[in-house]
Amino acid sequence: MAETHVLFVEDDDVIREATQLALERDGFMVTAMPDGLSGLDSFRARRPDIALLDVMLPGMDGVSLCRRIRDESTVPVIMLSARADSIDVVLGLEAGADDYVTKPFDGSVLMARIRAVLRRFGHAGGGAAGADGGGRAGAAPSGVLVFGGGDLEVDTEGMEVRRSGAPVALTPTEMRLLLEFSTAPGTVLSRDKLLERVWDYGWGGDTRVVDVHVQRLRTKIGQDRIETVRGFGYKLKA
Repeated sequence: MAETHVLFVEDDDVIREATQLALERDGFMVTAMPDGLSGLDSFRARRPDIALLDVMLPGMDGVSLCRRIRDESTVPVIMLSARADSIDVVLGLEAGADDYVTKPFDGSVLMARIRAVLRRFGHAGGGAAGADGGGRAGAAPSGVLVFGGGDLEVDTEGMEVRRSGAPVALTPTEMRLLLEFSTAPGTVLSRDKLLERVWDYGWGGDTRVVDVHVQRLRTKIGQDRIETVRGFGYKLKA
């Protein structure tokens, strides 16, 4: 972790300094900024490996900052919110954040979330690459799963997705989520199972993270491609 660069944007001086020290003690290199505008400038200048963004920031709030970052990069983003308010959480995730942590947070919890996100981004295939996709996925070239009569192609080796022949830009989290669905088409996957497999949660997590990412994925691969099975979870239509 010694070379992992964290951009931490937090306007509270005490939280910013204490968290920066904790991250540095854990082996991270940290750039800490007090507001959204300086955070965006730092992101563009230094291109960190991961960004921790407080929701409530002066100048440019954390949700807006997340959107600007996501417009330019797929770097992992974790939002920090003083409230577990549904609006804060959903807005952050819809803006492109990969996860969120509610303040006040335990340092070990934050470190665990950071490491989980970094593992996810460092191993986008997650063990799904090379799987044959099960029963009704199309054959196509090695490592490529085809759905919808060729409308959707998922290259599990090259980590690329095409819809009607056009490339689809996915974040690593969205890619891992799609891989879980595409290697088991027609199989219902519960939210808890997706949290475990995609978000690397070995403990109970907030299933809103799954719901928002599924919605984001639907907008990119087709609204009717992933079906909601009420009371159970989601499945990719084979």
